[in-house]
Amino acid sequence: MSSLYIHIPFCLSKCPYCSFLSWPNQDGLHQRFVAALMVEAARFRHDTAMFPLSTLFLGGGTPTVLAGAELAKIVQGCSELFGLSHQAEISVEANPKTIDKKKLALLRCSGFNRISIGVQSLHDQELHGLGRQHSVADAVTAIRWAREAGFANINLDLMYGLPGQTPLSWQHTLEQALALAPQHLSLYELTVECGTPFHRWREQGTLHLPEEDAVASMDQLTASLCQQAGLIQYEISNYARPGYECRHNINYWQNGQYGGIGAGAVACIAGRRQQKTSDPHRYCEYMESGQSVVQEEEYLDAEASFRETVVMGLRMVCGVSQMTLNQRYGRDVAGYYGATLTRLVDQGLLELTSEHLRLTATGRRFANQVMADLV
Repeated sequence: MSSLYIHIPFCLSKCPYCSFLSWPNQDGLHQRFVAALMVEAARFRHDTAMFPLSTLFLGGGTPTVLAGAELAKIVQGCSELFGLSHQAEISVEANPKTIDKKKLALLRCSGFNRISIGVQSLHDQELHGLGRQHSVADAVTAIRWAREAGFANINLDLMYGLPGQTPLSWQHTLEQALALAPQHLSLYELTVECGTPFHRWREQGTLHLPEEDAVASMDQLTASLCQQAGLIQYEISNYARPGYECRHNINYWQNGQYGGIGAGAVACIAGRRQQKTSDPHRYCEYMESGQSVVQEEEYLDAEASFRETVVMGLRMVCGVSQMTLNQRYGRDVAGYYGATLTRLVDQGLLELTSEHLRLTATGRRFANQVMADLV
């Protein structure tokens, strides 16, 4: 699979929980940034054999803060440079406040066939607490417009474990979301990251999050309601109708190769991982002057890559294929991890069969702990 990620580092505003590389209030830089992107894309095409593309993913930030014509230019440019395979998955992340009927129609006509809408909650009070600029009505309208524009593959991003949230309010959000009949749901438990206002407020004692038992109840509700609606859990945080699993993200979880362009983007090809400079102004300057935008670079040896493949693959419900590990690395997972693996299996956190290593249902709840033991 040939996958390319493009990072658009702009957004409407910086939400207090967000630790992603994103910059608000940069409208004057947008056209210049898109031009720089196309220069980097041409350079990447020259240096790689990753074509035609099987998946193309525009993430951020909020890509749809760009004008529809600018987003169309990016897709068309990538199509001309790399080519797109038959039934290529072409995704864009969107905020309900940054899309309307006209923009959605243009995105669909330009080649985007999958849209991921950052809904987060379907309670206005929770949205306000998250610093989101859209309302529940905005989100519902955006989803309807996306479907009318011809998007047949719609993902909704939702968050749980929010300040003031209860299992009942999460159930209400999830039931409303499922009633909108999305093909895919990404359901993330809130993580309070260092350096964010949420982290500062928690340290000050002013951020009140649900208790662990309440979050566990939210997990149970998620599994039950999604199953009833015909969405299958295929990754720790992701549910999809059969055939609508995100192929771009599956490539990440299987530790495949992927290109990455744009400010803050990461690429990993042939064991070489690169991260591009995160400052969009500096990114443009470097591209315009012919300099490298690589900020960090590391080379993964076979053993490090093996461990990453195990840890990333455990995010998938199906787990990691023992045959694939043997073919790719010539290593046996039981022999490599030894007593550590035995302990995790005995604790009921991992299941080891002749074909797969995977997290149990209990293990998925404690996935970070398990993966820390294996990394």
